[in-house]
Amino acid sequence: MKGIIGAIGGDIVGSTREFNPIKTKDFKLFKHNSTFTDDTVMTLAVANWLIKDMNSQELLVRQLQYWGNIYPDIGYGRSFKNWLGESNPKPYGSWANGSAMRVSPCSWAADSLVESQKLAKISAVVTHNHPEGLKGALATSDAIYLARNGAGKDKIKNHVEANYSYDLSRSVDEIRPDYSFDVSCAGSVPEAIICFLEGDSFEDTIRNAVSLGGDADTQAAIAGSIASAYWDVSKEIAYNSINRLNFDLLNVFIDFEEKFM
Repeated sequence: MKGIIGAIGGDIVGSTREFNPIKTKDFKLFKHNSTFTDDTVMTLAVANWLIKDMNSQELLVRQLQYWGNIYPDIGYGRSFKNWLGESNPKPYGSWANGSAMRVSPCSWAADSLVESQKLAKISAVVTHNHPEGLKGALATSDAIYLARNGAGKDKIKNHVEANYSYDLSRSVDEIRPDYSFDVSCAGSVPEAIICFLEGDSFEDTIRNAVSLGGDADTQAAIAGSIASAYWDVSKEIAYNSINRLNFDLLNVFIDFEEKFM
C-alpha cells in the first residue's frame, strides 16, 4: 500500500516516543497507547480540502480549523492552537515542521511536479508563511512526488539539495548522538529526508526517524510520507495504523484513496 498511509503510520508509530525519546532502532512499532496525533489529523484535513475543492484557499482554512477543533488536544503548537480559535485566521510566520507533516496529500493529488508545488505552497502558507516553513513543505512534497513517479534516491537527494539547500550528506548514525527535540523545518525536515534516503524499506525509514530521539511522531510522519511513495507499506503496519483511526478520520482516508489513489 502506498500513499498518505505513510504519514499516518509514521505518526502513530512515533506517538509513544515524542516525549519519551530513544536512540535505537530496536523498539516495538505499536504499543497499547500508540495513537494518531495532530500530524494525522492535519494530514487528513488537507486531504479533505483536496477532495472538496483544491482551488479554494478559504476552504483549506475552514478544513484545518474544523478538524483541529474536533480534535483540540492532540499535540498542536501554541501558535497553531490559537490560530484554530480565530474567527478570521491569518498566517503567523511559522517556520515549524507542521507544514511538512501535513503536506503529503498534495503530492498524491497532483498531476505534475509544478501542480504538487502549487498545492504544497497553498497548504503551508495559510499558517506557515515563513520562508523556512514553505521550504520544508516544498522539499517534502517534491521528494514524495518524485518518489511516487519512480525517481531514484540519488535524483531525489540531488533535487532537494539543489533546490532547497538542505545538507543531506550526513548519515543517521552521525545525526543521532547529538540530536534532540526540534520542531523547526530547518532542524527536522532534512533529517527526516536522510532517514528515508538511508532506509531500506518503509519500516526501516520510520525506525530511523524515531531513533533520532527528536520530535518522533512528526519526524516519522515526514520520513514515512516519502518512504510510502517509494516502497509499499506492509499490510501489518497499514492495518495497525488504519485500525487506530476514528470513524470520521477513516472516512476521509477512504474518500481520498478512492479519488486520488
